[in-house]
Amino acid sequence: MGANSEWVWEYEGYRPEEEGVRETLCTLGNGVFGVRAAVPGEESESPHYRGTYAAGCYSHTSHLVEGRIVQCETLTNLPDWLWTRLRPLTAGEDDEPWLSVDSTELLRYRLRLDLRNGVLTRLVRYRDHRGRRTRVAQAVLMSMDDPALALVRTEVTAENWQGALQVESALDGSVTNSQVDRYSAFEGRRLTGFHCAIRAGDHTVTMGCRTVGTGVAVAMAATTRVPGHGNPDQPPVRTLDADDTRPLRPGTLLHLPMARGDKVEVVKTVALLTSRALSPKRLAERAAMRVVSAPHPAELTARHQEAWRKLWHRTPRPSASVPRQGYRLHQFHLLQTVSPHVTGLDAGFPARGLHGEEYQGRVFWDELFVVPWLSQHWPRTARALLDYRYRRLPAARDAAGKAGLRGALYPWQSAATGREATVPLVLNPLSGHWTADHSALQRHINSAVAYSVDQYVRLSGDLAYLHTRGAEVILETARMWASSAAQHFDGRRYHIVGVMGPDEYHDAYPGSSGPGLRDNAYTNVTAAWTLLRAHRLWCALPGQQRERLAVLLSMTPEEPQSWLDISHRLHVPFHEGVISQFDGYEELAEFDWRGHRSRYPDLRRLDRILEREGDHPRRYRLTKQADTLMLGYLFTPKELMSLLQHMGYSGAPDIWQRTVDHYLPRTTHGSTLSAAVHAHVLDAVGHPEATAFRRWALRVDMDGNDRSGTSYGVHLGAMAAALRLATEGMRCSPPS
Repeated sequence: MGANSEWVWEYEGYRPEEEGVRETLCTLGNGVFGVRAAVPGEESESPHYRGTYAAGCYSHTSHLVEGRIVQCETLTNLPDWLWTRLRPLTAGEDDEPWLSVDSTELLRYRLRLDLRNGVLTRLVRYRDHRGRRTRVAQAVLMSMDDPALALVRTEVTAENWQGALQVESALDGSVTNSQVDRYSAFEGRRLTGFHCAIRAGDHTVTMGCRTVGTGVAVAMAATTRVPGHGNPDQPPVRTLDADDTRPLRPGTLLHLPMARGDKVEVVKTVALLTSRALSPKRLAERAAMRVVSAPHPAELTARHQEAWRKLWHRTPRPSASVPRQGYRLHQFHLLQTVSPHVTGLDAGFPARGLHGEEYQGRVFWDELFVVPWLSQHWPRTARALLDYRYRRLPAARDAAGKAGLRGALYPWQSAATGREATVPLVLNPLSGHWTADHSALQRHINSAVAYSVDQYVRLSGDLAYLHTRGAEVILETARMWASSAAQHFDGRRYHIVGVMGPDEYHDAYPGSSGPGLRDNAYTNVTAAWTLLRAHRLWCALPGQQRERLAVLLSMTPEEPQSWLDISHRLHVPFHEGVISQFDGYEELAEFDWRGHRSRYPDLRRLDRILEREGDHPRRYRLTKQADTLMLGYLFTPKELMSLLQHMGYSGAPDIWQRTVDHYLPRTTHGSTLSAAVHAHVLDAVGHPEATAFRRWALRVDMDGNDRSGTSYGVHLGAMAAALRLATEGMRCSPPS
């Protein structure tokens, strides 16, 4: 992999086993749409995966899994607009194979992502079965200037042959959501209602459809031209009805004469629209109008590059010790997922970006890691992500009411509606077994949402937001925590019961009949912070604002004081001078790390290994990722000790040091977030392993292997956390 320039991410040579990772890391986007870097026009699905995704564009389907009906919201794979394939023809031939990186001999293959300008180029030299050598240079962009436009420029050179070049340029609606094997039970077509048309006058192809279950209208239009060759005859192209069993692939078929050494350029301009931002009426026609009136390709490219230049101008530089290429790659993927264009959308921060189908495109707690970075440099974008949460307050209030609580209860996994989108079953790919997924019990996300609002206000200075939408979010999450804790008061301490921490390995007690834990330390401490923050906010609000919110939220007069009282007396479990991950943690067995490492070189997904063995990690003192230690990411050691003192516990600094030393060797780092969080936590206490974790964090998704599932999407939260390390610097020695 790769050139040394900080602005270039490059691969030389074609390696099918690496194609998934490459397609992800070379994904292009503009905040509204994202497209994987799959080779255009390849028929085979493996090793390629064609994916185009629109921010916040989900489908909703029902599936029978293990005898139960399961609802599934999924970021929808949209029609493939990249589809372009080529074949040389000599006299008398009409049915030659199409050029393919998988079935045609390759003399050269290079994939190059220009990070500065947001352009992906692919250079391939083919030698077909007749010995004809064809050079194909392709450049793709998704406009950062006008997010509805995209461009594919294909330059073909007939190196040693003459005859004709046949080009098929199309929109392909046959795509499905089928990338991740363990989601096979939820696979299927997520698009319906297709209608296609060919506008003969300007050779524009249009395709319209809508998402299953949610009814979002999608429209694409494409024009394909050959500069300098006039308008060659273009034979009629089939347009299939939506109920036709054949693939939907309307397009343009070009037949271009070629002499030996001739070079020809084919330019495809595409418009992409959805009804998430526009009226669904006549959407396909509007897409056609957009593509016909699009700027000249050279101007479209120049505007796109200028938009990227402005983004990079506002982007902070890393400290001198940080590897520049990886730093730029992390920034690039964050910027093209949450570009300034998201300010006009109602979309959250998808954990795996617009890059693939892992986690089915849903929104978790990852804005916790990116909002501070955005708040300092793109505050409007940060506010747009928070507005996604604000707009889903009604759904969160409804969830709280159904749980017998006041306030708002945000879901662990969110999609279009704001209802809990966590699928209650998960497939272990090692054993083939379906097991229960209780991760919806991760109610700590409510504190994460409140914390993100607070960070945004602190870093952007937007007090107006705090006193309006931000106040509603913080107060409503505090009310939820207060009513939850009030249900479990023992006369001295309040308890939060039936939850799950960030660890995810511990979803229940060994031998218990039901899921959930009692008094997860991370959950309780962050709940106490939320309650305290809400009380202070309430006291600082102007009188008229308090009156308005009291009426709007149907608050009782005693509620604000109860938030403060409960924050003082939430229970935090300890054992052996260490903060316990949850009540009863000390009763768990120690794990045989040496024995398992002798059998398994990689223990990061120890939960899957143990399940296959008929065991479960809930029996042991081990964690998937930072859980208790996650407190050290949100708060400095001094802030954390002050918060514990507020809760009535000793705030001696050695408590935190002992806590760090206890959990560090017991963590499998089964999440990419774990490295950056641990680097930050360890640096804060001067731990010598901080440097190693920092190196690891700054290489997230970049190592070329796929142990973390990079083929299915980047890890945006981990990238954002790594950027924090790169810009804040660390006290430990810099990486070599």
